[in-house]
Amino acid sequence: MAICNSDGEVIGVVQAINKNPMGTTFTEDDEKVLQMYLPFCGISISNAKLFSESRKEYERSRALLEVVNDLFEEQTDLEKIVRKIMQRALTLLQCERCSVLLLEDIDSHVVKFAKTFELMSPQCNIDRDISMEKLSCSDWLINNSIAELVASTGLPVNISDVCQDPRFDAEADQASGFHIRSVLCVPIWNRTHQIIGVAQILNRLDRKTFNDADQRLFEAFVIFCGLGINNTMMYNQVKKTWAKQSVALDMLSYHATCSKVEVDRLKAAKIPPSSELGIDEFHFNDFSLDNDAMITASLRMFLELGVVQKFKIDYEVLCRWLLTVRKNYRTVAYHNWRHAFNVSQCMFVMIATANFQDVLSDAELLALMVGCLCHDLDHRGTNNAFQAKTGSALALLYGTSATLEHHHFNHAVMILQSEGHNIFANLSSKEYSNMMQLLKQAILSTDLTLYFERRTKFFEYVLSGEFSWTVEEHRDVLRSMLMTACDLGAVTRPWKISKQVAELVTSEFFEQGDRERSELKLTPAAIFDRNRKDELPALQLEWIDGICKPLYQALLKLNRKLQPMVDGINANREKWQEMSLPNQQTHKASVCSESPVPNPNTEFGHDAETTKPRDTTEKKSHVRKFGPKLECREVLRCTGIKEADSNITSAGKKQIML
Repeated sequence: MAICNSDGEVIGVVQAINKNPMGTTFTEDDEKVLQMYLPFCGISISNAKLFSESRKEYERSRALLEVVNDLFEEQTDLEKIVRKIMQRALTLLQCERCSVLLLEDIDSHVVKFAKTFELMSPQCNIDRDISMEKLSCSDWLINNSIAELVASTGLPVNISDVCQDPRFDAEADQASGFHIRSVLCVPIWNRTHQIIGVAQILNRLDRKTFNDADQRLFEAFVIFCGLGINNTMMYNQVKKTWAKQSVALDMLSYHATCSKVEVDRLKAAKIPPSSELGIDEFHFNDFSLDNDAMITASLRMFLELGVVQKFKIDYEVLCRWLLTVRKNYRTVAYHNWRHAFNVSQCMFVMIATANFQDVLSDAELLALMVGCLCHDLDHRGTNNAFQAKTGSALALLYGTSATLEHHHFNHAVMILQSEGHNIFANLSSKEYSNMMQLLKQAILSTDLTLYFERRTKFFEYVLSGEFSWTVEEHRDVLRSMLMTACDLGAVTRPWKISKQVAELVTSEFFEQGDRERSELKLTPAAIFDRNRKDELPALQLEWIDGICKPLYQALLKLNRKLQPMVDGINANREKWQEMSLPNQQTHKASVCSESPVPNPNTEFGHDAETTKPRDTTEKKSHVRKFGPKLECREVLRCTGIKEADSNITSAGKKQIML
């Protein structure tokens, strides 16, 4: 009688022979009894089979988990991880031999294997004197043809009898001493579903063929193998890339650093006093010193501020660092070494004249001076918006927020980390960490977008009389404002110098505009368009009224000794106003009438001390008190600053890269 499972499918039969006692025949009642018993037999057999299958699945799942554990324990050596894969495959699928073949180029349409790995089961009865090298060579014909087929199609191949397969070479098989009976070959995929190789097993140990269950298990096994191999290959690629980068950085460091001859010459040079160099004056001539004189003047500034002695900076290291910083500025029209020096000179004279050294810490002073010298390192003569438009490597690396400023800081760090250039070497770990934070803040502060975000708070602190040197947030904001004031300091210089600087900035902007027109096929904005250079005076007026003058007025309210800077900017504004008058009929200026500004004779604190409290109602009108809000949508659009910022003017972004 038939034994059926719960679905009514026949899974077996039961046969009763020779009824006892006395060999009588089976009756109808016997048939009924057996019929009643058979469903229980079906249930028992089905349960036993299910248990057996679940046991097998459990063992296979456990084996796969062990595979995962093995694979992810080793992620650095390709040969080790492939050997683990093959050992697990031999154990899991109980076969005689396993092979792994990795493609040379996963993107190529031509299948070519770069590496082949082979492993034999210790339970295989093959003569152990036969070398694996001989085996690999003798059965290459079948390995190659089947592996190429799997690698090209991405489909598994399961051959139960190779003798019936046309790709099999019986003579080669006989010569190898290893008789191939059956083959199971599947593709190995990476995480992006690209084939990176194939895995192949030969001959089950029980001499049976590979069935569907074996194929499913092997395919599942190979998924994890693919992840492990892919991760290891990626690690090796990263390791090679790191090695290449290390070599490249070593080469760049060698060529980007100054020579020993230069260092020795500077170290032995006599450093003139500040008065002789003229660096102790607000009306310093930005073009009065040559490249070498600017280096000696930089040394003089560090010496006079006392930071060399305070932080035990090795004099030779300082000389080498200064020379290397100079060498890492490009020969662009404006954002070059001369600009960096002039910014640092402006910071020096502000610190020395306005007595900021009495209220700022030595670490803050050093970070500000170093930040000024490094704030435009490796500048390419184009602004952040241009980096974003062109999708430059810098934009990809740093993103579109303060792209260049992050690059300048990282470049400064690279120089400091070069051998013999670390002027912070004698700082403690805590002091060094603090110094790097101060330096980063100083350099990033030269991004005018950040300036617009922070100046609102600064104006509020100053107008309300709430500014306090003991509040860390107030000091942070002030340092940012000082960096911007120095970066824009050319606008406070004597007219002849200030005008020359404006022309250099414009020249650099025009070069960017030319590139936008030729490379990007874009029509540059007015400030970048050399065909509209006659609009320069009007744009300068907007620049002064909206960006510069409010800042210097706020600083003057904080410290009256900064009066020369406000006087300088006022004098230059009058000159630009005179130049813009002839063009007013053809080019209407967008400058609004200037709003009332704070009376500089209002009560101040002593030197750089906290101002006296004032009525807090002034906070509401701080923007108007420190300068008019100008409207120029085109400039805002081309420079990338949000129009929603109530403190941002059209001219503000005209010189975004200052």
